[in-house]
Amino acid sequence: MKYSIITVNYNNREGLRRTIESVICQTFRDFEFIVIDGGSTDGSADVLKEYDQHITYWVSEPDKGIYNAMNKGISKATGIYLNFMNSGDCFFDNDVLQKVDAYNDTADFIVGRDYHFDEKSQQGHASIQPPRLTMMHFFVSTLDHQSSFIKRSLFLGSPYREDYRLVSDWIFFTEQIVKEGKQVRFIPDIVCRREEGGLSEQQRERNRKEINTYLHEFLPSGVYADYKTLSALDKTSLYRLYAMCEHPRKRKALTLCIKLINRLF
Repeated sequence: MKYSIITVNYNNREGLRRTIESVICQTFRDFEFIVIDGGSTDGSADVLKEYDQHITYWVSEPDKGIYNAMNKGISKATGIYLNFMNSGDCFFDNDVLQKVDAYNDTADFIVGRDYHFDEKSQQGHASIQPPRLTMMHFFVSTLDHQSSFIKRSLFLGSPYREDYRLVSDWIFFTEQIVKEGKQVRFIPDIVCRREEGGLSEQQRERNRKEINTYLHEFLPSGVYADYKTLSALDKTSLYRLYAMCEHPRKRKALTLCIKLINRLF
C-alpha cells in the first residue's frame, strides 16, 4: 500500500462528508482510508456507515484528544506514506494523489501547498513554501499536515506527543526535520483546500503558549532570544532575507543598508 489517508473527526458531520467525498473520488487508487471518530453525537457515525464500503477502517469511540486520535490512525495504517486529511479539509482536486505519485519521490516528507479560501470574501490564496527549512522557519511557522505525506516509518517509536493539545504535529516536524535532519521534498502542486477556523485558529493564544513552552525546552535561552528578534519580520520578508543572505553582493548591500539605517535612526 502506497498511501494511508487518515481522517480524524469529532462532531463535524458535514465536514466529514466533504472530506470523505474528496478522498474516495481520487483517481489514483493505491491507498487505504482510515477514519477515527471521537464518539461524535451529531450523527457522524451515520455518515461513516453510509460510506462504509469506501473506508478501509473506521471507529467511533471516545478518545483523549486529537493527537490520541491521530495516533490511533497511525497504529492502523500500513501505507508507506501517511497523510492526515482531517474532517472539513479536502483534497484540492480528484487527481492530487496521481500528481504526488508521479514525482516518484522517496523523501521522508513530500510537502505540497494548501489553498486557503474565505467564504465571506470569496477570495483565496495558496500557501507560500519556504526557500529552505531551518529552525527559524519552525520558530515562526510550520508545515501543514493536510498537504504533507510523511513516511510511516518515522512514527515508529515516535508517535505524536499527547501531552500537548494543539501543537504536537508542529513538534513532530521540528524534531524530525531540524533535529534528526530528515529529508523534505517540496512540490509545487496544491494538495489541500483548507477549512478556515480549525482548532488551532480558534485558540491562537494557547497555540502560541504551547509552542513557546516547547521552544524553551528545545532551544538554549540565547538562541531563543536571537530567533525571537528575527521573528519580528513577517514571513515574506524573512524568506527574502534568506535569499539575499545567500548571495555575497546582495548580502554586502544589505549590510550597508543596515549601517545606514542605524546612522539615521
